[in-house]
Amino acid sequence: MKHIFSLFLAGVVGGTIALGGFFLLQNGQPEPVPAAYQQFAKPVNNVNVGKGMLFNVPFDFTEAAAKSTPAVVHISAKESESTARSNRSQSDPFYRFFGDDSIFDSPLFNFNMPKQGTGSGVIYTEDGYIITNNHVVEFADEIEVTTYDNKKFKATKVGTYPEGDLAVLKIDAKKLPILQIADSDNAKIGEWVLAVGNPLELNSTVTAGIISAKGRDINIIRGKAPIESFIQTDAAVNPGNSGGALVDAYGRLLGINTAIATKTGYFEGYSFAIPINLASKIVDDIIKNGTYERGFLGINIADLDSETAEELGLEISQGVLVASLVDGGAAQYAGILPNDIIIEANNKPVKSSPDLLEIVGGAKVGETVSLTVNRSGKLLTLPVRLKSSD
Repeated sequence: MKHIFSLFLAGVVGGTIALGGFFLLQNGQPEPVPAAYQQFAKPVNNVNVGKGMLFNVPFDFTEAAAKSTPAVVHISAKESESTARSNRSQSDPFYRFFGDDSIFDSPLFNFNMPKQGTGSGVIYTEDGYIITNNHVVEFADEIEVTTYDNKKFKATKVGTYPEGDLAVLKIDAKKLPILQIADSDNAKIGEWVLAVGNPLELNSTVTAGIISAKGRDINIIRGKAPIESFIQTDAAVNPGNSGGALVDAYGRLLGINTAIATKTGYFEGYSFAIPINLASKIVDDIIKNGTYERGFLGINIADLDSETAEELGLEISQGVLVASLVDGGAAQYAGILPNDIIIEANNKPVKSSPDLLEIVGGAKVGETVSLTVNRSGKLLTLPVRLKSSD
């Protein structure tokens, strides 16, 4: 009996010690986690906001917006009464007979009233040269520029280039804020961009998006030989944004906002900007000479398609087909032949017509453009000295 009681007592004491040890371990150390549930911590984009607190935040455009908004201006463009009257005398046959008493001169027919509109512009130099779209100011002889700090200036038209939808204005001012120029050739599809301007009379508005495509030709610029090789974005652009800045995430000038794809007249998803590499060549020439004298290759072109490539026995599917040559033109003189496929210009890839137009369109008369062509499967590089369109 004593032996049984001793065994029972020893069991109780041993159980108590074991239970106490279990609770002691629980309070002192965490319970081991099974290996199947263990994983490494994942790094996150944390920003310290003070007192040791960290929060996960999205990409921040505040610095780019702060840099770009002071360099974008509001433009008010008007056609004076005298200019409107002069234009009316040429286009309205009733005005020739009845003058200001013409029924078409009444408010009921406001298409004969002086034109006016608003847009945006980008300060290009500290001494007052401003880039905008030609369609913002082409009709105007009274132009007012309002800067970011609400200072108003009368502007003069230095020159325009309708085939590129560009214009240069000048105001009498010094030490104006300007933007660093980006290299638009290096802009990447998917890159963040900001559109800065004055849409719908909402001054100094910034919208964000990404570059959706490059080298877009949307057949919107009219003229004998329009240049269209737009940067396409999904940053919201509306009437009033024309002539404003497209900037990259660092606040550098990437392009000049020009057009939208729309059926309503308002933003529906895509907008288009002139690449600054193209715009600056035209603008620099206008500032220097008052005009831009563009050089021409003297060829008629078409985008290469798979059917044409097969007919020509080529294994490539991208490039620009030389459909025909202008007699006596620069390309003919340089040795370019019909059915040559242009695949590079100045060592830059040419996949479609806008690629070629952007490179050649930014070159002046007398400059040489190096073209690499695929001729029946053989690659040739030919220097072409550009001529005028005459």
